[in-house]
Amino acid sequence: MKIVYGPVPSRRLGRSLGVSPIPFKTCDYSCVYCQLGRTTHMTIQRADFFPPEEILSEIKRAIEAESSHSEIDFVTFVGEGEPTLCKSLGWLIRKTKEIANVPTAVDTNGSLLYSEDVRIELSEADVVMPSLDAGTAETFKRINRPHRGIDFEAVVEGMEKFRQEYDGEIWVEVMLVKGLNDSAKELEAIKSRLSLIEPNRTYINVPIRPPAEPWAVPPDKESIVLAHAILSDVNVVDITAEETGEFSIEGFTNPEDAILAIIRRHPMREEQVIETLKKFEVEERGVHDSLTRLAKSGKIKKVKYREKIFWLTEEERRGYRKK
Repeated sequence: MKIVYGPVPSRRLGRSLGVSPIPFKTCDYSCVYCQLGRTTHMTIQRADFFPPEEILSEIKRAIEAESSHSEIDFVTFVGEGEPTLCKSLGWLIRKTKEIANVPTAVDTNGSLLYSEDVRIELSEADVVMPSLDAGTAETFKRINRPHRGIDFEAVVEGMEKFRQEYDGEIWVEVMLVKGLNDSAKELEAIKSRLSLIEPNRTYINVPIRPPAEPWAVPPDKESIVLAHAILSDVNVVDITAEETGEFSIEGFTNPEDAILAIIRRHPMREEQVIETLKKFEVEERGVHDSLTRLAKSGKIKKVKYREKIFWLTEEERRGYRKK
């Protein structure tokens, strides 16, 4: 499958079947912390990058394949960039709900919620998860590096309007980056915006995988405690710990294809890679042989980040520079 992957473990959604309806790194932000590297196709123009019927067909096949093996907690439209750039997103959400008794979620940066069309389309989902990493336009530009056509005030007002119109769950994620948005002043500014959006949950997160910029690292523990204290009355949930859970290999006939497909969208710690490939009933030496072959071919790279080893695809690695 080219567009649907997983299920993968999600700290917010449990076992999530991912749907990526846009090409790799097509986005209207180029966030300093993005686990997929820098944006290579910056745009605010919505389009059908893949035929919607093909996307729906992949979703149906994936759900049917998983139904006899494990539970899917959510079908999540997440993208290898910004999923709301997909012009048929609303149709895809609606059709997915028709073919499967599984909740749907959209993991979005929230940038296009100023558009009434986007708000109407996302209203079809059970959960919408926008990001809000800044309380001011200046910090917004530093951390999210948006397309020049994106205005910070319009983004926040779009989230506020969506809250007024939407009956489902809004879970806002705040990604904290050391030295950018982890001070008391920055956190108070974020809180003032959140109080108007009134999310059902607010998730505090930090970059746990290699980011687009190597200096975009998690804040000190004291800053995370401070964030809890300041954001305490906006339903804050801490998801700064490493995720746990199994990655699905359904539909793959060999370990190398499986690992390439997974880490393209979801960079993995080395221990996660090893455990996933063991499902093919190969010994640990065989797992390392597969990784070595892929690395020698130039398809994947090993990166050390926060004293842990991660495996990324070469496309992702291009956006990650060593100090």
